[in-house]
Amino acid sequence: MPRSRSPSPDALERRNRELRILNAIAETLNREVDVASALSQALARVLELFDLRTGWVWLFRAENGQPYLAAAQNLPPALANHPETMEGFCHCLSTFIEGDLAGAANVNVIECSRLQKLVDGTDGLRFHSSIPLYAHGRKLGVFNVASPEWREISPDDLRLLHTIGDFVAIAIERAHLYAQSADHGAAQERNRLAREIHDTLAQGLTAITLQLETAEALLEAGLNPDTVREKVHAALALARQNLDEARRSVLDLRAAPLEGRSLPEALQALVDSHAGIARPEIRLDLIGAGRPLPIRLQAGLYRIAQEALTNAVRHARAARVDVRLELLPGEARLTVQDDGQGFDSPSASEGRYGLVGLNERVHLLGGRLRLETEPGAGTLIEVAIPLEPHE
Repeated sequence: MPRSRSPSPDALERRNRELRILNAIAETLNREVDVASALSQALARVLELFDLRTGWVWLFRAENGQPYLAAAQNLPPALANHPETMEGFCHCLSTFIEGDLAGAANVNVIECSRLQKLVDGTDGLRFHSSIPLYAHGRKLGVFNVASPEWREISPDDLRLLHTIGDFVAIAIERAHLYAQSADHGAAQERNRLAREIHDTLAQGLTAITLQLETAEALLEAGLNPDTVREKVHAALALARQNLDEARRSVLDLRAAPLEGRSLPEALQALVDSHAGIARPEIRLDLIGAGRPLPIRLQAGLYRIAQEALTNAVRHARAARVDVRLELLPGEARLTVQDDGQGFDSPSASEGRYGLVGLNERVHLLGGRLRLETEPGAGTLIEVAIPLEPHE
């Protein structure tokens, strides 16, 4: 029998390189159960291992098939500084949806339609490699990598990139399953805590009622007013204690205030609710609105926008208020800016502007708040919330 030919040293080295890359990507993805983190880490590793500089990942929303930018690294300024350019469909996404992405895998073949008409700020980028992401035949999205140093990607590297795409798709599916499980567990925990809160409040109100009934009986009996006053003070103390407990418990445990709507829909309804005669003109600008967010982040961002917009409408005496929400791969950025009377921020009262409450909400979400204002110059509130898990 003829003996099988041993692989050449070059073939062995190529195979070992492929195994090293796949192992590195697999280790990276196995450490993450969050979609945003998994994609961000995988993208960084792919760029590093293939000696590329720039990349981004598109995913499609399950409910409407619209694309959103799920991860990005080292975007050229023309795209990074203008997130609206990374909205909607482009040539490679449309090609993928139409089922003909096989020829779109080489950086020398596909010209990025988002960069076609741009001259400055592109860092020399024009082409990219598009890696399709599938799960059980379902189209999840597209993984793009690019470099200004144009070179043809070898067939071996193209196959390797597509294998990495399969790894990434599996990680996305696993993260989605984990999120669904976590959401289910969170709902159960919310219900349990709601029952505990109800029981606590019910006990507190019962104690308050007993104190007040005792005070009423003492009054009717014409007994010492000091004894009656003592019972009333005890009831007041219990009421304050239970009110504080209710506020602490209900603030973050109540269901999201979106009432089944997406965050952009809820913000639009919020803006519409403030419209009317003698009200300022309010403009809502949404960038990356198709990006899904955990319910907790949606609720927090909505409450922050609600507080900031209410303050602007009620107190600023503004003619115009601009509300802008940007959902970027790394963070959510909410800006509320008015052209009203402004104020001296060091002396602003908590009751008037609610800055303490805003700061607390932003802190709970791991974000940062920036306030710019002065008398007669309007007010800018900008909130940035990281979308990857924080400590």
